[in-house]
Amino acid sequence: MTAPLVLVITSLEDVTADLVIAALNEREVPVARVDPADIGQELVFGARIGAGAQAWGGRLRTASREVELGEVAAVYYRRPTPYSARYGHLPTQQRDFAVAEARHGLGGVLNHLHGAFYVNHPAAVTAADFKPAQLQQAARLGLAIPLTLVTNDVEQARKFAAEHGPVIYKPFRGLPRGEDGHAGAIWAQRVDPDSFDGSLTMTAHLFQAEIPKTGDVRVTAVGRRVFAQQIAAPDGALDWRRGDWDALLHAPITVPAPVEAALHSYLSTFGLVFGCFDFALTGDGDKAEDWVFIECNPNGQWGWLPDAGDITAVFADLLSTEGGGAR
Repeated sequence: MTAPLVLVITSLEDVTADLVIAALNEREVPVARVDPADIGQELVFGARIGAGAQAWGGRLRTASREVELGEVAAVYYRRPTPYSARYGHLPTQQRDFAVAEARHGLGGVLNHLHGAFYVNHPAAVTAADFKPAQLQQAARLGLAIPLTLVTNDVEQARKFAAEHGPVIYKPFRGLPRGEDGHAGAIWAQRVDPDSFDGSLTMTAHLFQAEIPKTGDVRVTAVGRRVFAQQIAAPDGALDWRRGDWDALLHAPITVPAPVEAALHSYLSTFGLVFGCFDFALTGDGDKAEDWVFIECNPNGQWGWLPDAGDITAVFADLLSTEGGGAR
């Protein structure tokens, strides 16, 4: 029988996953990396259930590995390539059909491996990826949040800005890839309500009252452990993500106990075991009320942080320990 293993579902270019895979290899934990969008000659699988079997079994074969599905103990679900990239050369109807069949077939099996420990399960990530859900849950847990309006109504947007300005606009999602294959970004930014016009009605917009912040904090929660870094951009940018990440200034900071407890409750509510939280500070950070919840990325990156080594170790321990226990 093959030893229980960790299945890492992600693209080949995922540096964050590289860190975890290297740590698992150091621990001599069996690990296999799979990108479902390789389906075809580079990824062949056969999964069976029934005739007495109550869980999916079978094999999945890549160019370099062969995985026994029944022996997968833990799944690190990171950022696989979209199936649409695999079928982009097909006519629209054929492409959409092939994407749906691959997602529901191969994806349906990989997302329901019996007894496997997921970090995080894609269904939980999907549910936790909606900013309206994030803000509501954070508020219900007692965390401070920015005053927020989600709307496509020009008059409501103007009224909100008049009463609560200056106002920040931020997108709900990142920009999708363009025809050239590259993805752009729209950063959080101050907006002038005089620029609001009829085009605002075309889709939903998220506006927030600007927080008079003294700094920003990224909290990475893995299992019961939290790692917090205060972050500052040298140019004082409103959104620290928009500049040179190598030039960012970092300093460790202690998360107040009530905030940390709320973060664990937040993850539990969404069925997550990992998340990257962003906060704005309105004071020195000693008090819980100084911490204003901005958002939580349930599938975020952390390899660029100064404590990435410690986070990696906890990730590897969680996957190998909880995954082993799942058997």
